[in-house]
Amino acid sequence: MEKPQDEFLPFSRPSLSEEAIAEVVSCLRSGWITTGPRVQRFEEALKAYHGNAPFALALSSATAGLHLALAALRLVPGDEVITSPMTFAATLNTIVIAGGRPVLVDVAPDSYNIDVAAIEGAITERTRAIVPVHFAGVPVDLDPLYALAERHGLRVIEDAAHAIGTEYKGRIIGSFGDTQVFSFHPNKNITTGEGGAVITRDAGLAADVALARFHGMDREAWNRFGKSGSLHYEIVAPGFKYNMMDMQAALGLHQLPALEGFIARRTALAERYLARLSDWPQWRLPRPPAYAHKPAWHLFAPLLEPEAAGMDRDTFMAGMKARNIGTGIHYRAAHLYPYYRDRYGYRLGDFPHAEAVSERIVSLPLFPAMTDADQDRVIDAMSDLFAKA
Repeated sequence: MEKPQDEFLPFSRPSLSEEAIAEVVSCLRSGWITTGPRVQRFEEALKAYHGNAPFALALSSATAGLHLALAALRLVPGDEVITSPMTFAATLNTIVIAGGRPVLVDVAPDSYNIDVAAIEGAITERTRAIVPVHFAGVPVDLDPLYALAERHGLRVIEDAAHAIGTEYKGRIIGSFGDTQVFSFHPNKNITTGEGGAVITRDAGLAADVALARFHGMDREAWNRFGKSGSLHYEIVAPGFKYNMMDMQAALGLHQLPALEGFIARRTALAERYLARLSDWPQWRLPRPPAYAHKPAWHLFAPLLEPEAAGMDRDTFMAGMKARNIGTGIHYRAAHLYPYYRDRYGYRLGDFPHAEAVSERIVSLPLFPAMTDADQDRVIDAMSDLFAKA
């Protein structure tokens, strides 16, 4: 029998209750597994959780949500959208796919979030929107950002893929502002297997997303094939296949009520990392921004100090893998990918703070089912690895 220390410990693992599994089984047995009543219930639960938000639209992914929210802005060639280089490529990809040009602003060195004070310098007459990214579940400083957007007549589409449950100045992300896009990927704070959602207070944008997520059809399949539905429909715009399935929503219906407990456990583990690693010269630990907030701790991602560690990041990650500990990289700065470098002329040195983070950041294991003993394994493995450097 394998001992706990012999088992591979991943950097993330979803927590799925027996009740959630039973809900999926019930969905399968019902014969209705695609978009239907469970998706509708999940959307209502999302609205309630986010302060009775007027519109919540469940989708196949956060990427789909970003795409459709940006597409609703009716971007035309030359229109610019400001965002951060420290994000998953989907943030920039969807700007391009929606017809815009991504314009990047460097991050603040404490939070790894976009430097709000530097955004105004990037605004031009072609700027249409700002897409702030709440990195690792730490909120962007939204009050000055929204004031800036209002002053310049810009839309704000928040990439909140990391931030369900995050609070900014006592308010949950998604309960205020313009539009937010959440992710329910398996490594996020709640999961529907794959999936995402758009929360918005804009009725027009909500209508566009609802139409575009299912072929541009004026009614969804479950309305057509239910007892009271009509089989007739119209295609009123070209659309996509971005709908969430009831099988996915079955998980979400049980994940969302557990979110606060998940965040509480993530917070306890993050605080334990901070305490145990506070005097380790090999790490620069995450530093909270000064404004009031409550992070969702989607990631615990310190920066490796290569000289003190005696190794570079790849060597560290390989060493941890050899000790059966998983780690992650979130993220390589997006402007360094060939497409963005070649098409838009970005170069190394353009965003020095993002590049410094990108070169050294490591995601250590963090998930609700992780035990203190699991975390001790991580810390012991790092101690052993650094001692051998």
